[in-house]
Formats: sequence, C-alpha cells, structure tokens
Amino acid sequence: MSGNVGDVEPLIAVVRIRGRVDVRPEIRRTMEMLHVKRKFWATIVPATESYMGMLRVVKDYTTYGEIDKDTLVELLRRRGELRSGGRVTEEWLRENTEFDGVDDLVEALISGKARLHKLEWLKPYFRLHPPSGGFKRTTKRGYRDGGELGYRGRDINALLRRMM
Repeated sequence: MSGNVGDVEPLIAVVRIRGRVDVRPEIRRTMEMLHVKRKFWATIVPATESYMGMLRVVKDYTTYGEIDKDTLVELLRRRGELRSGGRVTEEWLRENTEFDGVDDLVEALISGKARLHKLEWLKPYFRLHPPSGGFKRTTKRGYRDGGELGYRGRDINALLRRMM
C-alpha cells in the first residue's frame, strides 16, 4: 500500500462469512459496494487506501487477505460466472475478450490492467460453498482473537480452496 508510481497493489480476496440479519445500514451499503451481498460470496479488490477503509468497516462480517495467483486462477476457472449465464472458459475468453485465457486474465488483474468489477461480461463476485470441514474457529471473533473474521493475510488462500 505504498504510494510510489508503478507500484502494483496486491489483490485482496474478500469473503462474507456472516449473514444478512441485523446488519447496520452503512455496513450493508459497504458490503453491497464490495459485491458481497450474501453469505459465502467472495470478490477480489486491489489493496488501495479506499478499499482498505471499506474492509475495516465490514471486518465483523467478512474475512480478507492477499490472494495468490494459483488460487485466483482456480477461483476463476471453478467459480467464475458470466453475466449472460454460464461459466468462464478458456474458449469463451479467447472468442469474446482480448484475453487468451484464464491465465492471461489473471495476469491483467494482478498487474492492475483490469479490475474485476469493471469487466462488463464477468460477475464481480464468486458464489462459494461453505468451507469443507466447516470453520475451524468461531465466526463471531476476529482472526487474531481465535476466530474467523477480519484480516488473515495469506491464510485466505487455504480457506478459498476449501470453499470452491
């Protein structure tokens, strides 16, 4: 999150863990802006100052951390959905976009040339399953306090793989 020109912010995966009941309106609006309107929905955002502020607002309902390239590729292949219906496939990307495949799309996302929510043909969220084996800790406390919520760094990749 340094401000040097040419720096590329890491991508942050955001996963909503808690449901929709009794959520304060400002937190609900922030989650809608992040495209995590329902439980077990995930999205990818750059680690800019404004997004980090939004994540601090929703930290009691979501967990987030830096996603690695392999997990992002698998997430797009297995859970990526087109707005027109159907899955993201290598053939569809080659025929309908400037990308040569999922790997090319991931490179553009990581380098900052493309933003997930700006791609009109791709849904800006991923609908995931509950984690296989369940959550290991409580979903009512922060990650540092022995729970599942809030910032978890690179550990988000293991959780995402269990939810795909």
